[in-house]
Amino acid sequence: MTETEQIWPQAESARYRAAGHWEGVTFGARLRRAAEDHGSRVALVDGDRRWTYAGLDAEADRVARGLRGLGIGRGDRVVVQLPNCAEFVLLWFGLQRLGAVPVHAMPAHRRREISHLVRASGAVACVVPDRHARCDYRELMRSVRAESGPGRPPTVVVVGDPGQEDGFVSFEALRAASPPSPGRTPSDALVSPGADDGGADPCHVALLLLSGGTTGLPKLIPRTHDAYAYNARACAEVCALDDRTVYLAVLPLGFNFSFACPGVLGTLMAGGTVVVAPDPSPQTAFALVEREGVTLTSLTPPLVSPWMDEAASGSWDLGSLAVVQVGGARLPEEQARKLGPALGVTVQQVFGMAEGLINLTRLDDPEDLICATQGRPVSPDDEILVVDADGRPVPDGSAGELLTRGPYTPRGYYRAEEHNRTAFTPDGYYRSGDVVRRLPSGHLVVVGRLKDQINRGGEKIAAVEVEEQLLGHPAITAAALVGVPDERRGERSVAFVVCDGEAPGVREVAAHLKARGLAEYKAPDEVVQVAGLPLTAVGKVDKATLARELLRP
Repeated sequence: MTETEQIWPQAESARYRAAGHWEGVTFGARLRRAAEDHGSRVALVDGDRRWTYAGLDAEADRVARGLRGLGIGRGDRVVVQLPNCAEFVLLWFGLQRLGAVPVHAMPAHRRREISHLVRASGAVACVVPDRHARCDYRELMRSVRAESGPGRPPTVVVVGDPGQEDGFVSFEALRAASPPSPGRTPSDALVSPGADDGGADPCHVALLLLSGGTTGLPKLIPRTHDAYAYNARACAEVCALDDRTVYLAVLPLGFNFSFACPGVLGTLMAGGTVVVAPDPSPQTAFALVEREGVTLTSLTPPLVSPWMDEAASGSWDLGSLAVVQVGGARLPEEQARKLGPALGVTVQQVFGMAEGLINLTRLDDPEDLICATQGRPVSPDDEILVVDADGRPVPDGSAGELLTRGPYTPRGYYRAEEHNRTAFTPDGYYRSGDVVRRLPSGHLVVVGRLKDQINRGGEKIAAVEVEEQLLGHPAITAAALVGVPDERRGERSVAFVVCDGEAPGVREVAAHLKARGLAEYKAPDEVVQVAGLPLTAVGKVDKATLARELLRP
């Protein structure tokens, strides 16, 4: 699948347009319209820096002209690997103004992942900070450029000091090379009247997201202007976003969850304000909630406990905060029930994938649905199948693999035809690999992953089920269940636990799980106490790293 290939069959495309899901507007044009509708309203906040909608629109033009001066144009792919900062948003819309395609990388990615993304996407440029989180990204990019293969290595744009090296240019120099035009108004064009998207077509690819697996190199996911805008807009409607919304971006901006579910894009499309948090600590976030009147934010489950602990100190005024979304992995029910009262908010569970489908609990759902399910699809045209190992649909309430297709779920990965033959069914359903139960209400309960299952002597153990019950132990604050090779059983289960004090032993854990109704074979064979659980670049527990540490001589 390429950047211009028809991603949906023509009949489905026509149906989605007729339903009003696809509006035929590029992101470059959307920002132009937002500047005309909300010109003086604050769109973006990063520390002491603020941009109105008109200012953001003008900045997108300015960045686009600078990028064009580097030879970047329509259809060119650009790897964006920035931490949370306003420059991510400015650059993203500058690329959209050119009709260029940002490739969302995570700040935690290193040489192997970035080299892969450059090769797989054919990127002509990469955008990085100079230094962040003890990593010198300039040194990283020197290695990436050296491995880029034949042809011209990617140009590197650096937010900060680029150093003295050919092929590296500072973001500020790029901007300075293209000063704002005197007397410019929001409706002025970048190149000529109406050219606010480099000639891009709404059905063309607007960005490339990364698959979020915990093993192997990520696949690239093509998201078109029409479909990705609907993704953000449908989530925004469920979340009741409007021009009073103040969204705090805590998770990495390149993460689909924080960028468009509804995230940055959904907030800007509603006329609200996006506030960028430089780190996810509760102290940083709560200070921004107080200062900016934040109403909505998004977390992953590992952040929930520290946020609740900090809120219990009573040092912060969180009165403006109305909704806290939690996604990226299943939020255990016990934590879901505690989070709302701890922060004085409505909890919204989010279960989605960069490949498309997004499920949200509704703000007016009963507490049991909010705390015990991971939501239901945001679009009436999201199609859901829950199937057994032979691909046959199972009845509601039974566990099976989730298959999905719909108006914002592409029909294939980018330039990965061989993988697409197994990742998608012949009739276009994406095989998610998630094991779920569907309730009669349409809400989904995530049971686990097909690949996150431990086969202990022929008995299958869903890791997520055991992990959730482990968190009910008073000493355990975080847990991950990992399967490792075992000569006698094929696999044995190891529980890695973060504890408040001394970790419980194997027998105590087994008794605890039995008391909570789990079968005896699901009790871990070993319990290992750790200071913290390692995370992947997208904030999920990195079980591969845990397994390697355990097996290391």
